[in-house]
Formats: sequence, structure tokens, C-alpha cells
Amino acid sequence: MSISVFELFKIGVGPSSSHTVGPMVAARQFIADLKDQGTLAKTDRVEVSLYGSLALTGIGHGTDMAVLMGLEGESPETIDVDAIDDRLAEMEREQSIRLGGERAIPFVRDRDLLFHKETFLPQHSNGMTCRAFNGETCLFERSYFSIGGGFVLSEEDFENKEQIATVLPYDFSSAEELMTLCERHGWTIAELAMANEKAYLGEAEIKDRLWQIWEVMDASIERGCHQSGVLPGGLNVRRRAEEHYRELSKQTHEERRQGLAILDWVSLFALAVNEENAARGRIVTAPTNGAAGVIPATIAYYVQFVHDPEIHGDLKDQVVKFMLTAGAIGMLFKKNASISAAEVGCQGEIGVACSMASAGLAAVQGGSNQQVENAAEIGMEHNLGLTCDPVGGLVQVPCIERNTMGAVKAINAARLALRGSGAHIVPLDSVIETMRQTGIDMQSKYKETSLGGLAVNAVNC
Repeated sequence: MSISVFELFKIGVGPSSSHTVGPMVAARQFIADLKDQGTLAKTDRVEVSLYGSLALTGIGHGTDMAVLMGLEGESPETIDVDAIDDRLAEMEREQSIRLGGERAIPFVRDRDLLFHKETFLPQHSNGMTCRAFNGETCLFERSYFSIGGGFVLSEEDFENKEQIATVLPYDFSSAEELMTLCERHGWTIAELAMANEKAYLGEAEIKDRLWQIWEVMDASIERGCHQSGVLPGGLNVRRRAEEHYRELSKQTHEERRQGLAILDWVSLFALAVNEENAARGRIVTAPTNGAAGVIPATIAYYVQFVHDPEIHGDLKDQVVKFMLTAGAIGMLFKKNASISAAEVGCQGEIGVACSMASAGLAAVQGGSNQQVENAAEIGMEHNLGLTCDPVGGLVQVPCIERNTMGAVKAINAARLALRGSGAHIVPLDSVIETMRQTGIDMQSKYKETSLGGLAVNAVNC
């Protein structure tokens, strides 16, 4: 299975990549499939059934909103996030929806958007089935699966994964293969990743798009630092980034760079992004929405506290190197384990983001391939077993603070790796396999269902 770095870093909308971005993509794809089948013009009712984790935490994660927007032809990359609430209110008021933005039909939420909380489709815990009707006749039916990070597969895609993959010139399926290929060609991990990305785009466009992704990340930090109030969803979680930013901004330049003060800024960066995510703002899936703050916070740490043009060279080149390296590591988890919290718990989100960020940071600070792999291994090794038990089914508690922990841990992992030779006892491949096995053994109530852990005990308190 070939993966592009642009599949791991996608500009989208909060609060969840698997529960918001994925369902929006799937619903939009359903409309495209109706057009391909020639049945859109005949459709006078649609029905969407959500299963498993999508049903259990769908309301808190905005799955209902995402499905409706997707049916209207909206995409996570381009949707006007400020117009969503008005459009939802209009749908409710008029009891109708515009399929693909062009064909208005009746739509009654309680009848046409169904939550099957007790049923899990066999292919994946994030499943949804879309049906198009003319009167009582079902014209077309297809199931889609949001498999993490905004990736969506249909039933047919599950059966033909290899056939839909692009052939890459230097494809790899393990960290061992990745390291061997790099050694054979005398490349860094980022250079090999760039060579593979050229199967899709030219080098200049790859660099420009990666820099654009960083600009969106940076903008989400900036916006998050200037927004206040209570986050939506009913938990009454107060946004903290704006207050933290005001306090930290009082520091002198010297105070800002002293000891643990730097970590206060790193935590701020992560808080800002994930509060934006929780508020359905524009963020970058990296590699998921629930973990969207880890990599931006780590890059911002590098940009503001580490980068020296005389030592490290052009900042754009370094950010591109960070993302390509991080992307290569993320691909390994995507291929050999999962980045879906509904499948393996939060180790697949915060854990993977931490591993990716650790690797990227080690790379831009001059780490060897062995040190980069070591950083990635450390980043995941100490997130093994991390559960996903969001309170109220919202991407807020403990998710927002957890991003600050992931970013700080990524920085520490990179520092540890850079102080070593790159030699380490536990290979990255072993950690990835351990994460996969741990996810399989983890009880489903700890995998983005809000049926156990903090999601239950916080309420009981």
C-alpha cells in the first residue's frame, strides 16, 4: 500500500479526522458515486446509517454535521467553517438537503440519519452505509469506512487495496527496508521520501505544498492564541490558550528562552491548535485531528527556539525536511498498524504523532538516519497502551492537554536520540508491531467509544 505524505498531512476541519473529516469525505464520495451510477437525478431520499464508534461518539465528534455537509458536496479542505452552523440551522428549518449542492430533496434527521450503537461492521469499527431511494425502491447502496487520518475506503477498496495503490520507485514496508534503501542510495530519510513523492508531483510543487501546510498549522496556532470563551459541546471547557499567550507574552526575550519556560510555549502551541480543532476550526490532520497539535507545536518549537539560518540553512527547506521525515515514519504506522483511535486507542493518534514529530525534529537538527529511527522508536515506545476515552465523546478532555504531553515528549525523544549514537535495543518495527498487538488486545470500551475510562469515571465523579 503506497501512501503520500499529503495523505498524512491534510488541510481540514475539526474536531476529528476519523469521525468528522472521514465521514464528510465518504458522504461526498457517495454523491459522486450516485452521479457515476446515473441515479442522482432519480434520488428523492437518502439514508445514512452510522455504525460502531461512528455511532457511539458521532454527535460529540461532529459526525452528523460532517455527513450532512458531505452530502451537500462540501469537502474538508475547502468548507467555510464559519458558515456551517447557519447551514445546519437552515436544513433543520426546511427539513431538506441539497445533494451535491444542486438537487434539493426532503431530509428528516431522525428518519434519514441513523445511529446503530450496538452494531459494528466487520471491516472496521468506523463504518457507515449510504442508501439512495426513489420512493420505496433502493437505487444504490454502498458502505464506507473511515480508517483514521481522514482516509476512507469503500467495501470494494477493502478487497482491492493493492490494485488502487500507486507504484513508488523506492517503496518500503518496514523501517528496516527504509533504512536499507537509504543506505544503498546514500540518502537521508527525507531525501528518499522526496524521491517517492516525485511519483505524484514535481519537487518544487511538493516543497510549496508542504510549506503551505506549515502555514496553515502556524495560522491555527496564531488564531488559537487569540480566541477565548467556552468550547462547544456541553462540557463547558474554557479555552486557555489565549490567557496563556497573554501571560507568556509578558516575558522578556531572555526569560522566554530560559529552561522550562520554553516548554510553556510548546504547550501553548499545542493547546492553541487543539482548541481550534475542538471549535471546528481549520487545522491540519497530522496524522489525525485528535493529535493535530503535536507536530505543529514541535515545528513551532524548532522555528522559534532552535533554527539558526547560519547553521541549519533555509527555514523552508528545513520544514520540508521535517515533514518528509515525519511522513515516512507515519507511513510505517499506517501500513503496519493503525492511526485510528477507534481501532487501536490513542496510541494510534498521539503516539504516532509523537513518533513522527520526534523523527522530524531529530532530522532537522542533523541527526543520522539511525538517530532519527531511534527518536521515532522512543516517541512511540512511551505511548504504548494509551487509551482513547474522550469525555462526552468530544475531542476535548483529555485530548487537548494530551497534545501538549505528546509535543513535549517528542522534543525529549529527539534530544535523547541525538545524544546517542543511533544504536538501540528495540527496533522501530518491533515497537510498531507491539502497538498493533496492544491495540488488538485493548478492550473496545477504551477505543474511542466513550464507554470506559475517563469518559465514564469523570462523569461518575
